[in-house]
Amino acid sequence: MSFQQGLSGLAGASKSLDVIGNNVANASTVGFKSAQAQFADMYANSMNRSGNSPVGIGVAVANVQQAFTQGNVTTTNNPLDIAINGDGFFRMQGSLTDQSPMYARNGQFQLDKSGYIINPSEKGAYLTGWLGTVTGGDPVPLKIDTSNIPATATTLVSTKLNLDSRLTAIVPATTPFSPTNAASYNSTTGVTMYDSLGNSYNVQTYYVKNATTSTATTTDWDVYATIDGVTYPVAGAPVKLDTLTFNSSGVLTAGATGSSFALATLNGTFVKPGATFPAAVAFDYTGTTQTGQAFTPVAQDQNGKAPGVLSSFSIGKDGSIIGNYSNNDTKVLGQVLLVNFANPNGLSPLGNNLYTATADAGQPLVGKPTTGQFGVLQARAVEDSNVDLTTELVNMIVAQRVYQANSQTIKVQDTVLQTLVSLR
Repeated sequence: MSFQQGLSGLAGASKSLDVIGNNVANASTVGFKSAQAQFADMYANSMNRSGNSPVGIGVAVANVQQAFTQGNVTTTNNPLDIAINGDGFFRMQGSLTDQSPMYARNGQFQLDKSGYIINPSEKGAYLTGWLGTVTGGDPVPLKIDTSNIPATATTLVSTKLNLDSRLTAIVPATTPFSPTNAASYNSTTGVTMYDSLGNSYNVQTYYVKNATTSTATTTDWDVYATIDGVTYPVAGAPVKLDTLTFNSSGVLTAGATGSSFALATLNGTFVKPGATFPAAVAFDYTGTTQTGQAFTPVAQDQNGKAPGVLSSFSIGKDGSIIGNYSNNDTKVLGQVLLVNFANPNGLSPLGNNLYTATADAGQPLVGKPTTGQFGVLQARAVEDSNVDLTTELVNMIVAQRVYQANSQTIKVQDTVLQTLVSLR
């Protein structure tokens, strides 16, 4: 007579309750994956299998299986919170010197005092990926580079206008151009350009419909300019930058890319101390038209920039970390990577929402989110625990009944044993 079956049943039911209790306790743990106790029956076998018993000797806990199903995604106010929607794990590192990889689904990140992205709930583990525009190699701890973007001197101003063909042409000999005389030009517009240190300069361009050089089939518009209110060039009478010529259909036929400032001669006159201009700033009027409509600046751009200070950064669904700067520029600061395994159930829990890889999990596959088998990232969000409390509470009732039933088998065995002992 044996108590083995009942004892093993009690142990199995107790283990099941442990697993269920752990699930319930972590119902609010971000990125937690629920588990289930799996059981196998036991039989006593002789070495040569000649004495096998058809009656089992109880139950054993064969495995505790985790369910790596997707949890609900909840939005947050933290720009560094990241949820994985799909397959994959964040690759973490315990410290800057300890490069042993760990893996997690908990994306509650923040910056430490040095600018590294860490997860405080994982004992400050470092999130790893690629820095800057690097697209290969071993992942390293991600650090937000807060250095400024240097200024870029302007070398090209692109302007697209519509010049009003209805305006009265001006005779330059009679009314020479002067920025202070509105009767000496027909239209004007401005643009800001920058020197090597990012100092800004206001360039105002003026357009004069030339009655002298225009013909019955073409119209000439002379282009003049001032820099910070001073006529170009500095010395002598104003000199036109170029002449824009239009045919009878209003199409620009000459002067589209011929205009330029010879700025090399202006250093020391306008340029701030320590700064320089390029030798020339080219003007491109490609796409400019002349029609019977009001003067309209259609598009205007220049390739210089003031220095930029990092004002914010965001994380894209592909894991790219994009820095936004005060000069409206953007820059790739890093790349969050995901890791996947052929058998995620082969991962070994470390606690603190972390796992470590084992041989059963297979080789780690590293890649960018949204590619291949990797999921999509969602910033300002976290993945909730996938524990279903309703299911767990029902399972708890079942496990309790199983425990009670197994205790009854022990009680009956005890009664039978007492009956045998009391035989006379």
